[in-house]
Amino acid sequence: MADQNHELRKAGLKVTLPRVKILQILENAQGEHHMSAEDVYKTLLDAGEDVGLATVYRVLTQFETAGLVVRHNFDGGHAVFEISQEEHHDHMVCLESGEIVEFFDEVIERRQQEIAEEHGYELVDHALVLYVRPRGSSVTRQDGPPRK
Repeated sequence: MADQNHELRKAGLKVTLPRVKILQILENAQGEHHMSAEDVYKTLLDAGEDVGLATVYRVLTQFETAGLVVRHNFDGGHAVFEISQEEHHDHMVCLESGEIVEFFDEVIERRQQEIAEEHGYELVDHALVLYVRPRGSSVTRQDGPPRK
């Protein structure tokens, strides 16, 4: 808990029990790096914690503003959050299972830089999301055909 207290103070946030609990849940999310506010709320309920859903949303927004977490809105779905990381990574989202896979590819990173430069720009930041499905699957996007 001391680690969470330090992180909250360093981010300029007052240490409160809901903030500490929510930060612990996000840090301990095994294999489930990306959690929705509802996922966090359900985890709190399962642990017997008395924290409301509105509080979870408010704390996650505060964490995002403070730079502790990153919010993603994959494929127009509900927002999911992950602990901010120093290392850049991109995402693949499985259209069938909803699984989110993090990856890093030096060739992709270098090519994006080159493309920006070829067009006379300096690349400041980017977010790459690949929407995928298992090979041989006939599942299509919920909201229509795959984007081009």
